[in-house]
Amino acid sequence: MAETVHRQAGAGQVNAASFDFTGARVLVTGGTSGIGHAIARGFADAGAQVVVTGTRPGADAYDTDLAGFDYRRAELGDGESIDALVGSLDALDVLVNNAGANLPGGLDEWKPEGFAASVELNLVGPMRLTVGCRKLLFASELDGGASVVNMASMTAYRATPIVPGYGSAKAGIVALTASLANRWAGRGVRVNAIAPGVIDTPMTAPMAAFPELLDGELAHIPMGRLGRPEEIVGAALFLSSATAGYVTGHTLAVDGGYLAG
Repeated sequence: MAETVHRQAGAGQVNAASFDFTGARVLVTGGTSGIGHAIARGFADAGAQVVVTGTRPGADAYDTDLAGFDYRRAELGDGESIDALVGSLDALDVLVNNAGANLPGGLDEWKPEGFAASVELNLVGPMRLTVGCRKLLFASELDGGASVVNMASMTAYRATPIVPGYGSAKAGIVALTASLANRWAGRGVRVNAIAPGVIDTPMTAPMAAFPELLDGELAHIPMGRLGRPEEIVGAALFLSSATAGYVTGHTLAVDGGYLAG
């Protein structure tokens, strides 16, 4: 069951919402760092049983604290690895398709093989995993229904001269989210997406070496700063909760106003 509790803002009070996912079974791909780890921790703190995936042999291969999570190794660009992950699950209420990367394997996304590899990792992989989990999601008895939360990107909405494959894949995630939401509405599964703005994560860290690139991005953000991984967590929990029981097919931008900049 997922519930929200609102506290009124006032002197000495915090304006926040809390969620109860006690007993819910949640899978967060790429839950070993950045946004994925923050989301996994948010679900765990709300009482969920959380499985996270990564590409290394085991949880002890990461500096990140993965205590309390069930770790599974999975390569989202490898169909057999995805199928093995699906086969290892016996129940699922919430799937968060977070894992992804640009320039996979250091390939140039302006070359066909690099473009294809990026689309395979960032679009085909999440699609294969989601469809593979359909029977588990259909069987969920979570209050408000089972949920899929996909991770889109600002690159879905604007030209990206460096990573065209990644941007195309993320635009595909927006379209896939709407299509799956339509297809599964009658099966009690809601499908939504989050489009983060520029978030301070290991993936965006290389931008610091290119001040002109970072400054250009900041100029697009009315709030004038990078986002923090924990600022994506509330959106993921909300979209997966009974509070969002009438929300499906939607992509929620959490971007500091980037799209308005």
